[in-house]
Amino acid sequence: MDEGSKPGEEASDADLLARHVAGDPDAFGEIVRRHRDRLWAVALRTLGDREEAADAVQDALVSAFRAAHTFRGQSAVTTWLHRITVNACLDRARKTASRRTSPVVDENRFETLLEPHESAAAPAERGELHRELVTALATLPPEQRAALVLVDMQGYPVAEAAAVLDVPTGTVKSRCARGRARLLPLLTHLRADQGSNADPSRGRNRTEGTSVPETATEKGGGGHQ
Repeated sequence: MDEGSKPGEEASDADLLARHVAGDPDAFGEIVRRHRDRLWAVALRTLGDREEAADAVQDALVSAFRAAHTFRGQSAVTTWLHRITVNACLDRARKTASRRTSPVVDENRFETLLEPHESAAAPAERGELHRELVTALATLPPEQRAALVLVDMQGYPVAEAAAVLDVPTGTVKSRCARGRARLLPLLTHLRADQGSNADPSRGRNRTEGTSVPETATEKGGGGHQ
């Protein structure tokens, strides 16, 4: 138990990171256990490729493990981890873009972008919508893609997404707006297919007519609490 924690009280992320720096061999593993699912979801949706996402998360966790002593508590540990992960994803996305002239998505693996509990039972229509969304996302510049994944798919408030990306909130809004504008011609038919079933009040970061289609993103990692 952490010295700053009361009996029966779970240690905070910051406490665990401090313990890791102090030499506790188990503390960082607990941090990974708490946050790996969200880090994985962000990486997978940003890169659209399972192997690339796994490598990016691995790179990010190794970097965080080694750089833990530099953490100064100016943001939450989870924000710090997500920032390192997104940067690792963007590095990989840029390298991939430099090696080819057009994005390629492994459509045979699109189901891995869904929640595990959803992939086996999801209606075929949802799978098709999600595949089209992922393919469209892959056409965006990495920075716009990362902003849309965090805000529209993962449910981050714009301010928190800005902290993760280490840019001003205005930059996040601009990247999201530009990304949505580029996606709109590719996804207009998806929005039309939703018809009267769409609920414009859903999604805490979405403004009607400006976000990635709700049907394709409503289970994008469970949102950020």
